Amino acid sequence: MTTSELSSRGRPAGLTGDDLIAAAREVFLEHGYAGASMDQVARRARVSKASLYREHSSKSELYAAVVRQWAMAGQDAMRPALDRMQRSADVRGALIGLAETMRAGILSPPVMAMRRLVTAEASAHPDVARMYLENSWNANIDRLAAAFAAVAASGRLRPHDPHAAAEQFTWLIIGAPLNARMLGGEASAPPAADAVDLFLAGYGAD
Repeated sequence: MTTSELSSRGRPAGLTGDDLIAAAREVFLEHGYAGASMDQVARRARVSKASLYREHSSKSELYAAVVRQWAMAGQDAMRPALDRMQRSADVRGALIGLAETMRAGILSPPVMAMRRLVTAEASAHPDVARMYLENSWNANIDRLAAAFAAVAASGRLRPHDPHAAAEQFTWLIIGAPLNARMLGGEASAPPAADAVDLFLAGYGAD
């Protein structure tokens, strides 16, 4: 039976490109790096193992592609909240909205699952872990720092070092719940407004 005949009978086409990587991510998250196999990925993506190897030459290369795609896909998650903060005359209200956006995103189950996977494999795949750090966490800190610098230029904040302020804001907002969730505990944290007020005590405009 030809491929066209199979397709005409409704057989789903195999996955390629980003869809294949998404299927591979599911396998890595379900089984961990060590427990995942290229056979499992090929079955999940409905492709032959040979086809899978043509796109990704090894399990380690596929894992790197999975992490890279995930990190790059999340780079603009904070952009709407950052834009609102830069436009808003109500800096406190905008920062509270930003804080809630950060908590919802960083502490969401899919993001936490990827963080656990990358953390578990950091010693075995340090280049992938560094890439994830640079393109996810550090890239978002840089964007937040640029937004703080823009708000400071209008006189609505006064951070002497916008990058340091961005790091401090991030840890004030998500440090405690992130640590708790990474270690399997309850994700308790003070209200976002309390963390923002503490931040503004140091960096708010006079």
